[in-house]
Amino acid sequence: MELIQNTPDLSAYLAADEVIDHDHRVVREAAARLAKEAVDSYAYARLAFEFVRDAIPHSQDSGDLRVTWRASDVLEQGTGICYAKAHALAALLRAEDIPTALCYQKFDVVHGLVAVRFNSAWHRQDPRGNKPGVDAQFSLDGERLAFTPDPGSKEMDYPVLYAEPHPAVLSVLKAAPDRPYLWKTLPSAL
Repeated sequence: MELIQNTPDLSAYLAADEVIDHDHRVVREAAARLAKEAVDSYAYARLAFEFVRDAIPHSQDSGDLRVTWRASDVLEQGTGICYAKAHALAALLRAEDIPTALCYQKFDVVHGLVAVRFNSAWHRQDPRGNKPGVDAQFSLDGERLAFTPDPGSKEMDYPVLYAEPHPAVLSVLKAAPDRPYLWKTLPSAL
């Protein structure tokens, strides 16, 4: 699948905004801790991915009822669904000048992940969090995502790489008072 940037301006995939707030103290401190362990940007990207995947539980898996959507809140509260975890990973990567996009897949509902840019190419990564039957890994040599769409169904990979969260995703996150409510309002398509 050819991934398509929704803006040709690569600097948009490094920008901070209200969601991917990599200029926030909590994000900067987490990025600095991870950067101390990394020998280069590839190692940093892997460490940031593994940190978000493993140290921040997916709220459905952990039973956490809180809804987070801003990267700094995800890191500070230590919880989030796929979209929120993607926002946190994007912020950590952008904090270290690694272009990062938000991207999506369609299953029963829309699933969120990221794409990182290395060697003039985009590589999708899924920080959702592993559990039995889910084994997402950081990879620049072929995708190791949490889920693979079934081509015989209406499941699909959306090819667009967004510099900011898709409005349909962000609006349901912001409107949800808790995860049970969010589950009822998740977008089924973009």
